[in-house]
Amino acid sequence: MNARRDVNPRRDVNPRFKEGLRKGVPFGVAAALVGTSFGVLARDVGMPAWAGVLMSAIVFAGSAQIAALGILGAGGGLGSAIGAAALMNSRFLPMGIVIGPSLPGGPVARALQGQTVVDASWALASDGQGGFDRHVLFGSSAVQYVAWVAGTIVGVLGGSAIGDLETLGLDAVYPAFFLALLIAELRSARASRVAAAGALIALVLIPFTPPGIPVLAASLATLIGLVGREAEAA
Repeated sequence: MNARRDVNPRRDVNPRFKEGLRKGVPFGVAAALVGTSFGVLARDVGMPAWAGVLMSAIVFAGSAQIAALGILGAGGGLGSAIGAAALMNSRFLPMGIVIGPSLPGGPVARALQGQTVVDASWALASDGQGGFDRHVLFGSSAVQYVAWVAGTIVGVLGGSAIGDLETLGLDAVYPAFFLALLIAELRSARASRVAAAGALIALVLIPFTPPGIPVLAASLATLIGLVGREAEAA
């Protein structure tokens, strides 16, 4: 008698992916709150609800989206808003260079995997030695993506009921989110030096440059840290 065969064998989820899901939950909560604030802002500047949700689903970058809304809300043009958003997201260039060697496959495969890189997931996936766990990256980003889009939906559809961002304190969520991310990342003397260098660069440039430029210049500090690590390894 033949043994019964399971035609749909259950495949266990990669444990590192599940770890990423678990680690991403606190940042997912923050993403939901920031997404809600973005949705309210989008509604306030006159953006259609569907456009706000679509922007979150495609761009998935809080700083860039909020910067773009700030320019539109102040009467700026669409080109200026897109330019500012691109500058804000340009920090992912050095981050992508650093994480690239930890992603398998050819250039196209690595580029596709790199689409999951966001600030918190990039930090959570780091092993502190210059390497990254891509499964932790994927899991933590998945939580944040769902939360970000869901928060945006709540904000654009319930903006009038939610009320003023400053009254509710939602305007403080975004800086608090990045402060928590920075604290969690400072696990070595090198990381602390890189963070201090990035903060100094940004503070110097903020009074004199357009939005996005300080972030781009400060992100170059990660390359300084990478060069230093490689020099020590050699």
